[in-house]
Amino acid sequence: MSFLVAATNSSALNDVEPGLLGFLVVAGLGAALVFLLRSMNKQFRKLGPPPAEETGADELSEVPAQRPLRGLAAHRAAMRAAEADTGPAAEPPGAERG
Repeated sequence: MSFLVAATNSSALNDVEPGLLGFLVVAGLGAALVFLLRSMNKQFRKLGPPPAEETGADELSEVPAQRPLRGLAAHRAAMRAAEADTGPAAEPPGAERG
């Protein structure tokens, strides 16, 4: 019988609830998340192209449908353009073409 009493007393000690402090922490994190997401969206809008309303219809037809080159593709295009301007790059002495 004393086992049942001990089991009920120990389970009462282990029942921990977050309470008001836990709610306030979660609510504070949620509010911070909302402000951070709004700021992030504002920064992303600065990066994109201007909206279609601001540009005329004639200007939109002249804009290429291709995304700008990035990374290795941009590097290769720049190297091709530089090579076309100056001619083929000079090889260092001792380099052999095979």
